[in-house]
Amino acid sequence: MSANSAKQGIPFVVAAPSGTGKTTVCRRVVERDGRISFSVSHTTRRKRNGEVEGRDYCFVDEPEFRRLVIESAFLEWAEYNAHLYGTSWKAIDRGLAGGRELLLEIEVQGARQVRARRSDARLIFLLPPSMEELERRLQGRGTDSAEEIRRRLEVANQELEAIGDFDYSVTNDDLKGCVANLLEIIRAEREGSVGELRERFSPVAAAEKFRGSRARKP
Repeated sequence: MSANSAKQGIPFVVAAPSGTGKTTVCRRVVERDGRISFSVSHTTRRKRNGEVEGRDYCFVDEPEFRRLVIESAFLEWAEYNAHLYGTSWKAIDRGLAGGRELLLEIEVQGARQVRARRSDARLIFLLPPSMEELERRLQGRGTDSAEEIRRRLEVANQELEAIGDFDYSVTNDDLKGCVANLLEIIRAEREGSVGELRERFSPVAAAEKFRGSRARKP
């Protein structure tokens, strides 16, 4: 077997607080880079308007999800906002076949599990421009009650504490620019030239800047 045929792609993990826009960003990335595929996760939440089975998620009920957990079918899984989400080993193996890259859009809890189980994974944390903007985006979706939005913001504050576990952090303050930054990171990781980007998109520096902007609010 040649080196090229044996080469396996890189799994890229994108995680973010709910409302940051990670789904839109990830789909734009896949549209722009023909060498990366989108990983389809399982979930127990209800299908939203416009979502398609097998394209957006594999929608299953909780007993089926729990059965898959018992069978060790998931690379990672987590409960988020009273719903279960998971990425199957089968989806990973299929997605990385033939040297292709795979993009996983998952929760922060799941990203930590991937970090522990896949040393080849590259983790990218998407930050909102501010907590105020995150709240506006959640309200603008029109899918959540005021209580639901409050819970999501509480979870977001907890998730921000995990940013140091990631390799990169990118702020989604402008969709086009955010997508361009992710594509740059993916290309650099593919080519093995990441030194400057690791510094430019440092999670620690991004977290300090984000917390500093919150501290300056009147």
